[in-house]
Amino acid sequence: MTAVRTVIRPLRRTPWPALVALAYAAAQLVLVVPHLGLGWDETVYLSQVDPHRPAAYFSAPRSRGISLLVAPVLAVTDSTTVLRTVLALASAAALYAAYRVWQPLLGPGRTALAALLFAGLWTTVLYGPQAMPNLWVALSAVAATGWFLRAPLPDTRRRALLGLGTMVAAATCFRFSDGVWLALPLLTACAIVPAWRCPAPALAVAGGLALGSAEWIAEAYARWGGVGARLHVSSATEGGMGAHWAGGMAWRSLNGPLLCRPCHVPLSHPELTLWWLALPALVLIACVLARRTRRGEAIVLPIACATALSIPYLLLIDYSAPRFLLPAYALLSLPLATVAAHCARAVRPPRARVLAAGSAAVLLALHLSAQVQVLDRNTADARVTAHRYRTAAHDLRHLGLTPPCLVSGAHAPPIGYYTGCASANVTGNNRSTTPHTLLRHAAREPAAALARTRSGPPHYARTWTPHRLPGTGLTAYVHSRLPSPV
Repeated sequence: MTAVRTVIRPLRRTPWPALVALAYAAAQLVLVVPHLGLGWDETVYLSQVDPHRPAAYFSAPRSRGISLLVAPVLAVTDSTTVLRTVLALASAAALYAAYRVWQPLLGPGRTALAALLFAGLWTTVLYGPQAMPNLWVALSAVAATGWFLRAPLPDTRRRALLGLGTMVAAATCFRFSDGVWLALPLLTACAIVPAWRCPAPALAVAGGLALGSAEWIAEAYARWGGVGARLHVSSATEGGMGAHWAGGMAWRSLNGPLLCRPCHVPLSHPELTLWWLALPALVLIACVLARRTRRGEAIVLPIACATALSIPYLLLIDYSAPRFLLPAYALLSLPLATVAAHCARAVRPPRARVLAAGSAAVLLALHLSAQVQVLDRNTADARVTAHRYRTAAHDLRHLGLTPPCLVSGAHAPPIGYYTGCASANVTGNNRSTTPHTLLRHAAREPAAALARTRSGPPHYARTWTPHRLPGTGLTAYVHSRLPSPV
């Protein structure tokens, strides 16, 4: 008789952080990817590395990290759907990787909850498959702060320092100014906290900042004559960096529009902004909790970095956009998850704990469903805007604008991108040429100047032939050397 041995295997824990990342990818692929065309800023970033289209004017505040990220995709295909799909999968993988850094610090449950709080925001879902830098700065900042906290641990010291430098470099490469604001609290912590008062973390942060900003600084000297000159031009492009309270604008535009400039919109659906108004109180509770726990630095450091990254968007500019605060939301999700876990443990009676957990789950579900509604509305608005760009480009091609060609005036960068033309402007934040130079180009290649129908032609195009572009609110003033459309 043969004895049968039963092997009892330990139960595997549910990989909650991975499940959150998968759900995040699925939400993007279902709710955003099939419906979204390219926006204005995206066409600028994409045109820098698109082999089939001229590069649009790259203004002083921008950084080239997102262009480098999408370059391999554009080298293979110009399909917007493929680009969106790749970015959706990449952002979900980056979400998992960034918050996975925190798992040894917070545990899998809190880490997954933090990732869910961030991934559940409509802005996070909308910008996951977009070629925009803010989400990637946010995830880089989450990973950088996690590696910073793990740097003193002897078993992961070398890997943590490498990860810290790499993530600071990534954040800086995606957006130079955000990289600087991220580095400031990290370097300050190295100076004032005894446990971190050693050269290695500071060198990793400084090295990452230097590496990530190298291209931005080199371009500053090549195009503007130096870093100071580029910062001056950047300030002018942003409307004049200075003491501006933008908190009210950030609140009013929390649920859209995607760009609030000038920001005179009324507050829509105030009940959906309660979570945002509660953030300061929740952060204060987290700071109190940090004094009572052994690992208070895992609460305080993300708050400090989130505060630093919020300063330019709340105190230094006079307009707003929901995506600006994505890095702050990503970092604040970590201490908020810790507060939620502490509150759950504080409930002692089993029945009360079940009731509290059920109430929290219902509240979270209501919050996520509200975010889906806001996402649907803003996705629809973005889809309408992109459709207008495509419609205008189609009509311009029908008028005879085929590459090489030039588009100037209102909405020139996105419409020029869709048309396959170069874009230029003689006024405004994207001023890249002079009227004399523009007219010289128009004498050599097809050219059109775009203007809102009621505003009349630009001064350099007063003798050009007007053509209404139905459904766009624009009129194209076409240089007379073009043949009449058939």
